[in-house]
Amino acid sequence: MRPHLRVRVPSTRLVAALAGGVSLIGLSIAASGAMAQDATPPRPAAGGAIQLDAIDVGGTRTPTGVNGGAARPKEDPRGPIDGYVAKRTLTSTKTDTPLIETPQSVTVIGREQIDALKPQQVGDAISYSAGVFGNAFGPDPRVDFFLIRGFTANDTGLYRDGLQLFNYGFASYKVDPYGLERIDVLRGPAAVLFGQGGPGGLINLISKKPPIEPLRSIEVGGGSFGQKYLGFDLGGPADTEGKWFYRLTGIGRQGGTQVDGLDENRGYIAPTFTYKPDGATTFTLLSSVQYDDTGRLNAFLPYYGTVRPTVLGLRIRQNDNVSDPFNNTYRRTQASVGYEFEHIFDDTWTFRQNLRYAFSDALDDAFLGGLGYADANQTQVSRYRFRAASRARLFNVDNQAVARFDDGLFKHTFLMGLDYKNFQLNDNQAVGGFGTLAPFNIITPNYGSPSVPVAPYLVNYDVFQQLGLYFQDQVKLTPELTLVVSGRGDFTSNEVNNRLASTQTRQSANAYTQRYGLIYNFDFGLAPYISYSTFFNPQVGTNAFSQPFRPTTGDQYEAGVKYEIPGANAFLTVAAFDLALANTLTPDPVNTNNQLQLGETRSRGVEAQLVANLTKDFNVVASFTSYNLEVTKGDIGTIGRTPVNTPETLASVFADYTIPTGDWAGFGFGAGVRYVGRSFADVNNTLTVPERALFDAVIHYSRDNWRFAINAANLADKRFVSSCQSVTACFYGEQRRITASLSYKW
Repeated sequence: MRPHLRVRVPSTRLVAALAGGVSLIGLSIAASGAMAQDATPPRPAAGGAIQLDAIDVGGTRTPTGVNGGAARPKEDPRGPIDGYVAKRTLTSTKTDTPLIETPQSVTVIGREQIDALKPQQVGDAISYSAGVFGNAFGPDPRVDFFLIRGFTANDTGLYRDGLQLFNYGFASYKVDPYGLERIDVLRGPAAVLFGQGGPGGLINLISKKPPIEPLRSIEVGGGSFGQKYLGFDLGGPADTEGKWFYRLTGIGRQGGTQVDGLDENRGYIAPTFTYKPDGATTFTLLSSVQYDDTGRLNAFLPYYGTVRPTVLGLRIRQNDNVSDPFNNTYRRTQASVGYEFEHIFDDTWTFRQNLRYAFSDALDDAFLGGLGYADANQTQVSRYRFRAASRARLFNVDNQAVARFDDGLFKHTFLMGLDYKNFQLNDNQAVGGFGTLAPFNIITPNYGSPSVPVAPYLVNYDVFQQLGLYFQDQVKLTPELTLVVSGRGDFTSNEVNNRLASTQTRQSANAYTQRYGLIYNFDFGLAPYISYSTFFNPQVGTNAFSQPFRPTTGDQYEAGVKYEIPGANAFLTVAAFDLALANTLTPDPVNTNNQLQLGETRSRGVEAQLVANLTKDFNVVASFTSYNLEVTKGDIGTIGRTPVNTPETLASVFADYTIPTGDWAGFGFGAGVRYVGRSFADVNNTLTVPERALFDAVIHYSRDNWRFAINAANLADKRFVSSCQSVTACFYGEQRRITASLSYKW
């Protein structure tokens, strides 16, 4: 029998921090009912079809507009969003479906919201989304770490344009937010359509695509820690016949970080082209190259000295480079090339094919902590040298056929697909200096310590392949009631060639996953729904005993309600969920380079998300998440415990307003607060990482084609620890970051 759902009550600090913002939202929504919406249609992307009528999942053409208003161009689910409130998505169902008809919790973050927040990484951009804990290990220029509904999702749950960016070991992909048009956050299992994936959900990064109308933009900026950047975004028609379109997006970042002697330098460029020979066929070529030259901001610091003071009452300074400025290197070159192809045969059939080849070559070489203190006074942090060289190759292809038809009784949107993935990794890891590398002195930093040799402990060549066949039927049982039925069969193989031991390990794993959803759309904007889904996540690699990991499996029950608020361009989602994960992978507290598979972990909770364009000039986004995460099967000492580095309460609100008329027209300002509840630093849940409330702010001014803005993240410069993996592995959060930017469009 399942235990009763326990929802954690927010602390008084959370209530105080959010009370003002929630009150503002409530008053604004009430007032907006009498306001006429003055939203301009979004600029369409050349890669998507633009129609005056929206097509719901049953194939019925209905006028599009705010609350049934005048028809306007249909939103492209892969293109720009008008304001903050998205209407449609491809991520949840792989079909062009209104969010109000999707029986799953989804948040869409558009370019306007990204520009308002001015994030430096994806973890910053998703910080106001329900169910998501971004930057779980603090700011990290190497990887975007994030949890969804309490489970790690950055390994198998990071997607770009519907195709997985698989992160395994120390081989990773990181996408600069400047190159994104929108971010889709899908909460809950998605394996039935995407294959390999965890229980929490996924994040789908949608690239900027060639626009139909000319677009020219240049932006410069800089701020804290000596950071500066230059970005450009150019696109539009490439011929007079309107068949070829292009876009060239790029950004260069250079400067320091919040730790001494560590730079964060990046170069990113993304050429894209679209060919539309007629109204039925679209081919978009997508490519990008990115180079990162940086290091580790966090070096696995002790609990005592970060979260709590040492025995001498000291704390490690946030700007201390424990990895050493002279021995802290991370360099990565990543690139990808692929395409999106779509052909509409007739009113019934549409075929799509998405394909991409990507590679990532990285070197990670640094002094790391994670060993605790070398002295009783807790002033000397023990260190060792870690070195990893990774070379990853990833090929994805996804074929989709969509049929919209009426069988005489019901209207259908039927999807069937075949996808294939091939991931290859050269993984070389080495360590050295245990007991010989000079410890770090937290009183007088001893930068420039002599390096030490390393010895390899892992030299593997991994090959993972997955072939999936899936189907889905979105059935209009009545004009208001939609049933979604999905199923998938996966065939996977995992091969590990251990070149140190001259051994080869092979494992095959096959599974069937399914999803059922039911949603009812009332004519006044309310849409309650229920869903059930299963997932299957085959693992790559082996444990410390060269045994292949077992696939993780599980299921989820979800019930919720969606509401398009009458008289306001606002969208509210509330969901309750109960999901379980078997064969959980967690870090080994004894051997940090190994992972263990526990019995079962369960997450039960509620979440809410509000996104609103209260007027054309006033936007609000707010979220709340509370869940109970615990180990339900496993070692006796861990049953009933909450996994480490996982807060169980999250909340946020952000509002931005621009004065539309008068002498101050064009001047705007915004503010937000992000609350993160406490988490645990040890498996016995005796050591806690405190809760925190962080404040953000922005002021901006737009005139003609110019826009000037000053953004501040963590405005009060609150000192905090983002999370702890163990008593010897804690990670500082981001210090105050101020960014000034100036952009010009023509």
